[in-house]
Amino acid sequence: MAQHIPPDHILPAVAAADLIAAGFRQYAPSLTRLASPHEVADQIRGALDAQRPLSVVRLGDGELLTLAADTVLPGEQVQELAPFLPYAGVPRSVPEIRAALAEAIQGADWVGVPISRAPTFQGLLFPVMRHFGIDWSRLKLTSSTINYSLHQTGLLLPILQGRHVLVIGSQASGLGALLLSHGIHVTGMIGSVAGVMDVPRVVQETAAHSFDIALVAAGVPAVILCRRIAGELGRVALDFGHLADKLVTGELHL
Repeated sequence: MAQHIPPDHILPAVAAADLIAAGFRQYAPSLTRLASPHEVADQIRGALDAQRPLSVVRLGDGELLTLAADTVLPGEQVQELAPFLPYAGVPRSVPEIRAALAEAIQGADWVGVPISRAPTFQGLLFPVMRHFGIDWSRLKLTSSTINYSLHQTGLLLPILQGRHVLVIGSQASGLGALLLSHGIHVTGMIGSVAGVMDVPRVVQETAAHSFDIALVAAGVPAVILCRRIAGELGRVALDFGHLADKLVTGELHL
């Protein structure tokens, strides 16, 4: 507020919250609605019923920092901000990885984006979109926590019931066993994905399985995997993320 008040002036009896509300009303027409869990669930069920491909990917700080390295942020700064990237499947962000990730985002059917306006979330989302020439207004958007929302709203199990399910990622064995115990027909489990460079091998192994929907919990590579499973194999793929860990450890329950 102080930066916008002229020198030698005061603004009596106007709270900061009132100024924010007044400014927000001016920008309200620019609000972009994200698809709800029920809408995304309907899209997934529709694709499964029609046996058509569909990919749901999610962008968190790992994906956005991977794209930002040496593009909108210096690579050294990204290394400081994201020491977890090697664990998330990106030992080092190189042009080939960034190009593959950007292409997957542009080609995905649904893209989960962060609601948080923190610097490494929405603070990077739109700058990296602009850098890679991705018109975000043409994407079908939902929340980046759509995986959790599908679970919390009780939509996940009904989506999977009666379907052939493939589980991919380091928690594949535990998640697969858990789904089986709830009557889900798990037709395959593919273990840990050794980073983005392992994606071609995983796609090849995935092609050998019979399944309707793949649940992919593989860090940053999951975005590329989901897009390729839909685009090349004609199946439904959901970026499952850390929901797999929380279900396997019992922190969350099906």
